[in-house]
Amino acid sequence: MTARRAGLVMGIVALACPVAASGQSRTAPRSAEFINAATGVSLDEAVQQALRLAPPLREMRSEVDAARGMRVQAGLRPNPEVMLERRDAPTGMDAQTMASVEWPLELGRRRARISAAERNIRAAELGVADQERRLAAEVRTRYGAVLTGARVLDVLADMVEVTRQQRDLVAARVDAGGAPAIERDALEIELGRLEADLALQTGRVRASVAEVRRIVAVPPDQPFVLRDTLEDVRRRMPPGAPALRESGERSDLREARAQVAVADARVEQIRQEARPALKVFAGYMRMDNAFSQLGQTSAGTLEPVSGVFHYATGGVKFTLPFNRAQGDAQAARAAQAGAQAAVDAVSLTVDAERRAATAQLEAAQAAVRVLETTRTRAKRLLDVVGQSYQLGRGTLADVLAERRRYVDVERAYVETAGAEYEAAVAMDVAMGGVR
Repeated sequence: MTARRAGLVMGIVALACPVAASGQSRTAPRSAEFINAATGVSLDEAVQQALRLAPPLREMRSEVDAARGMRVQAGLRPNPEVMLERRDAPTGMDAQTMASVEWPLELGRRRARISAAERNIRAAELGVADQERRLAAEVRTRYGAVLTGARVLDVLADMVEVTRQQRDLVAARVDAGGAPAIERDALEIELGRLEADLALQTGRVRASVAEVRRIVAVPPDQPFVLRDTLEDVRRRMPPGAPALRESGERSDLREARAQVAVADARVEQIRQEARPALKVFAGYMRMDNAFSQLGQTSAGTLEPVSGVFHYATGGVKFTLPFNRAQGDAQAARAAQAGAQAAVDAVSLTVDAERRAATAQLEAAQAAVRVLETTRTRAKRLLDVVGQSYQLGRGTLADVLAERRRYVDVERAYVETAGAEYEAAVAMDVAMGGVR
């Protein structure tokens, strides 16, 4: 082997290992656009901000406030009715003054209203709790997608930088007559492919960041970068297999059962309202009667014939029960059956999600273990191919093919590690974990 070829080979072998070149050829990783350990937002901070500011969650909390207002209204008693009346005879001297009051008797209606309103509050609160659980899980998943994409971006950026340096070295050798032009052209093609892949991956990560901004409710004019790395969030995954944890009943199942209670209360409320309505009333009337004739008193004097009379009244009013809200009762019973069916549906969903999450997490963990060994072997094989080329037993195409294999394995490992994290989040959600 000539000294010139040996020098070229040593340069190629030195550039063949992306791990050695990483961090030396560039002052900062490509992911620094999206991750900053000093000024970025951590995963827990992102979750808390989403729970505090996310518009859909604020809308659901307003429904809880509305339900509480309805509870206040349900506890109020109906207003009494007061009537004042004055009657005068147009052509005579008679006059009547009347005052009366009516007070509705609810006879169970108020209790039924209060019960229905309180159950509505409980259902609304459980709906918010379930939305918080799902929103926190979505933030964690989207956040992890950005970290996974950023790590892949660094792998590709490293390979672009290594290939660019190798291309420059080979181009200089070609110009000096120490290497064939076909090797330079092969590196140009490889570099173009990697740069295109890098550009696409950059767009994917920026799109993922935009989704995180939306979920976390970051204002458009506010900068936003992440703080944690993929290793950070993987270290904080639920310990062991989350399926072994006893997390109790999920909030969506409790919400579904609360809706059954709401339907039950609505049926009882309609039954109470269909009973005859009763009102008690009381009144007072002063009647002043007078005539134009004169009458003789016991003393023999004359005076106008007149008299003042006082009357007190009282009684009960009730409605005839021709309309017993039969249609409302039928609709309420149908809603009651539907709410029970929803409980059954959620129960099936909970079981399916737990089984699916368990399968996904176990598969992802197994894949990570396989790829941890595979990436070590791929790195070792890349070194062997580079040494073979140095000894004149291989070609540049062999080195490029092996490097491409190494990049594919490294990328698969990063994406699988991200998938393991997402599967752990899905398992936590399936088991009823919150925040």
